[in-house]
Amino acid sequence: MLDSTLKTQLRAYLERVTQPIALVASLDDRPASAEMKALLEDVAALCDKITLRFDGSDARRPSFNVCRVGTDMAVRFAAIPMGHEFTSLVLALLQAGGHPPKVEADVVEQIKSLQSHDGADMVFETYMSLTCHNCPDVVQAFNLMAVLNPRIKAVAIDGGLFEAEVAERDIMGVPSVYLNGKFFGSGRMELGEILAKLDTGTDAREAAKLGTKEPFDVLIVGGGPAGAAAAIYAARKGIRTGVVAERFGGQTLDTLGIENFISVMETEGPKFASALEAHVRAYDVDIMNGQRVASLQGEDRPGGLATITLANGAVLKSRSVILATGARWKNVNVPGEAEYRTKGVAYCPHCDGPLFKGKKVAVIGGGNSGVEAAIDLAGVVGHVTLIEFADQLKADAVLVNKLKSLANVTIHTSAQTLEITGDGQRVNGLRYKDRTHNTEHAVELAGVFVQIGLVPNTEFLKGTLELSKYGEIVIDAKCATSLPGVYAAGDVTTVPFKQIIIATGEGSKAALSAFDHLIRAPLMPAGAASAAPAAELAVA
Repeated sequence: MLDSTLKTQLRAYLERVTQPIALVASLDDRPASAEMKALLEDVAALCDKITLRFDGSDARRPSFNVCRVGTDMAVRFAAIPMGHEFTSLVLALLQAGGHPPKVEADVVEQIKSLQSHDGADMVFETYMSLTCHNCPDVVQAFNLMAVLNPRIKAVAIDGGLFEAEVAERDIMGVPSVYLNGKFFGSGRMELGEILAKLDTGTDAREAAKLGTKEPFDVLIVGGGPAGAAAAIYAARKGIRTGVVAERFGGQTLDTLGIENFISVMETEGPKFASALEAHVRAYDVDIMNGQRVASLQGEDRPGGLATITLANGAVLKSRSVILATGARWKNVNVPGEAEYRTKGVAYCPHCDGPLFKGKKVAVIGGGNSGVEAAIDLAGVVGHVTLIEFADQLKADAVLVNKLKSLANVTIHTSAQTLEITGDGQRVNGLRYKDRTHNTEHAVELAGVFVQIGLVPNTEFLKGTLELSKYGEIVIDAKCATSLPGVYAAGDVTTVPFKQIIIATGEGSKAALSAFDHLIRAPLMPAGAASAAPAAELAVA
């Protein structure tokens, strides 16, 4: 099942296992059970602390449990965890085997203290796809919780193996999570978000902790490529640097393939995001992840402090600010889109495409993202209808030519999406207008993938600083905004061409500009500045 390279890598990881692990499989006569059996035999042969049994009694077959011997730990895979989920398997083995997780001590204690209102076990079922790059983070979060807390049980379910369950629960997007049989959430969820939903006191405790922080020299809002680059460049100047972000990695977490970041031939978005965070953490940077900014107030006086207020009520102060909040997928804003989100309306073809195997779907958008999505989906679904408002596709010629070569794709240009229709439970079609002939048409569909570009994350800045008519932050050549001491970088700004490599360059430039601002700013009153006063910065 595992090739020699994977076996060598896994053997090295399993050397970190210190406590005995039992793998208990529940199998049937399906070919998938034979695959799972082969995988588990390969894994068990690599470590003498792992025992393997095939006497499991779980109703889902094939499946297997990962358990520390002598405990009732319940980490289960109703899946053959290869592809994106192989890392989930490796981490489950390490953590069940006693290797400490890479989370803060207070988070570990918070997980250990979780319990349901009625004292019953909390059983989390995560429906995922092996091609989904958002799913592993969710699977790994619940697995970790199950390792640390015996009252928590976690099972990762491959929707492709258990299609009847997917149909019964009407699951149209992954990851989808159920808690004790009831819907808990869908889409990418970080560990902090999950804990906040389960522990209602999280926000208050986090706000109190954040509120004690001393003022920063540079506070960066956003943890994508621009924010990460700004943090590294600022930290290398020896100044007090902080990053506050909703999720470190930004859009790259939702990007499957990256092949145009110079010097990196190819990589995957989540892997790139992990490398960004690791690089930033190599420096003395205060990372405040899982935090949303509610408002910004500029310097209270020349050389004074800007104020950032978070959604949980915490207030952070800084001598300069770099805004790198990025952008998000744009909605098509037609009837039915919001109503049927996760019920046939999707935004990630790589994640949700396999759920529409053999069915008819549409892609809205004829740029690179839309055409790439249509090409990708054409290899999985029965038929793809691409809808583009303009009179021609805007994607690169090589992509357009590839799309036109596919027999199961229909392209409609000069087409305006009017409505995404459904039966009250799920999508069943789409209506569009032929703008050339002014006629309306209906297409029967099982799913609609929206790929029409990005919208900047600037809602919290309206009325605070200058924005373009598209909502982007207006900046000059040095990334300065209309507020003194406030800079901006990346996709959230008016800089043309929204690319990862451009965002990193702009983030670096913003940090250098912020540093230049600091060394020229008036001296702060004693005790009001950070540990790196302006007098020292001026000779850095």
